[in-house]
Amino acid sequence: MLNFVETAAEAVAGIRDGSCILIGGFGNAGQPMELIDALLDGGATGLTVVNNNAGQADAGLALLIKERRVAKIICSFPRQSDSWHFDAAYRAGAIELELVPQGNLAERLRAAGAGIGGFFTPTGYGTLLAEGKETRIIDGRGHVYETPIHADVALIKAWTADRAGNLVYRKTARNFGPVMAAAATRTIVQVSTVVATGRLDPETVVTPAIYVNTVVRLGALPGAAAATLEREGAMQ
Repeated sequence: MLNFVETAAEAVAGIRDGSCILIGGFGNAGQPMELIDALLDGGATGLTVVNNNAGQADAGLALLIKERRVAKIICSFPRQSDSWHFDAAYRAGAIELELVPQGNLAERLRAAGAGIGGFFTPTGYGTLLAEGKETRIIDGRGHVYETPIHADVALIKAWTADRAGNLVYRKTARNFGPVMAAAATRTIVQVSTVVATGRLDPETVVTPAIYVNTVVRLGALPGAAAATLEREGAMQ
């Protein structure tokens, strides 16, 4: 059932301790900062978080880690120059890390949304990442069996939603949003604008409404972006 709400707090209400949460974003691009802040305020703890990174500086996912709300993180790039909160938590033994190559991460999410039981990939074969996993030689090349990543909740950021819940993303902010929306039981989306059903060109819709449960409009589009939507005939 699709639900439009007024605040980020309403959007994330009901997320329970111990939930597995997919958080969109490639670094800060497409990261649903306001939803993460609301999750932090909501108090849920013992979370498993799936994200490309492990938080940056003192915002978004990094604050969840700082406050010890994340028990485990599944990601591709846990360390960078401003990942000090993850570094501190990991060195203190306060967070578990599952390192997943970026392509494998995207495909494991896609497999969950597509109902695929798993897949073989050469990425990671012969490394520590393959330990304990099934391996197979296919066409003379070693492969590792990877399983889907299903989740309780996905928090993603899109550019525009229509009243049916169809989503359009803005350029690179799209990143993991579409596969995460399909892989979660409940998908919560923050958008910059909401338009009437039928105003989006069907050819531009990336995430169909069937994958969307909750939408909250946060902030407003800058003038140039709003003008672009108006030219494309997508504004109310």
